[in-house]
Amino acid sequence: MRVFITGASGFVGSALVPELLVAGHRVVGLARSDASATALRAAGAEAHRGCLEDLDSLRAGAAGADAVVHLAFIHGTSSFAEAARIDAQAVETIGAALLGSGRRFVVATGVGVPAGRVAVVPESNAPPAARLAGPRAALRFLDKQVHTTIVCLPPVTHGPTDTHGFVPRLIAVARDKKVSAFVGDGANRWPAVHVRDAARLFHLALEKLPAGAAVHAVADEGIAIRNVADVIGRHLGVPVTSIPTADAPTHFGFMGALLGRDTPSSGAVARELLGWEPTQPGLLADLEAGHYFQAHQSFRDSA
Repeated sequence: MRVFITGASGFVGSALVPELLVAGHRVVGLARSDASATALRAAGAEAHRGCLEDLDSLRAGAAGADAVVHLAFIHGTSSFAEAARIDAQAVETIGAALLGSGRRFVVATGVGVPAGRVAVVPESNAPPAARLAGPRAALRFLDKQVHTTIVCLPPVTHGPTDTHGFVPRLIAVARDKKVSAFVGDGANRWPAVHVRDAARLFHLALEKLPAGAAVHAVADEGIAIRNVADVIGRHLGVPVTSIPTADAPTHFGFMGALLGRDTPSSGAVARELLGWEPTQPGLLADLEAGHYFQAHQSFRDSA
């Protein structure tokens, strides 16, 4: 298949492109910059210049493809509502270009679950995720002969090229504050997945996931945040300590409101429907490998 990917030069996209190329697919990646276009060509993909706000570019990319994987999202903006609006508009534009074709449209979102519950899979017509507007817009195309599916990424998607996710931000806070902290007793759990395992699931979803289905890309069902703080503290040589819930926003910034949540999740449905089996290191093993603590690590925006 000729697969059009938004976010193709971003963190997950950079793992998905070679995954699909090795499987024999042709990949066309949306590139918003010369650097992204160069990276895509170097990986063996075609570069399609444009961005999420360039609707004509999205239409052309989708119209010329046999399938679309939508990974891009504008991170780091001061207005999450505006980023979500742009995402939904992009999804609607791509979906309209696929109308009546039966072509596959895989949309990424985040795992979002009620505190303290293990989420197996969201309802297909209303995935409970941070990026709600885009997935809901995508699922409306099911009645218009677009083979739409949803893949939900956990809050921690990790790997050697992760320079802007939650883990490097936690490490940056620990370096800055000279202490590796957790909220309360630190027993609350977060799900996680290695980026290469996530890419494999997107590949399987593209080829095999039934229309209307949603799956979680979750390898580690729930890692206690205290354990993450312990590894960070040991590698940085700083104390590990508890932060009261009320002080978390001051200490961690925007992450403070999230870090104390207990949101375990499961990838059981992905395993059952697609035979997906994570093979890469789990979060704690990936942290222990040391690459997250190298001096050159720095934040960057998603491509």
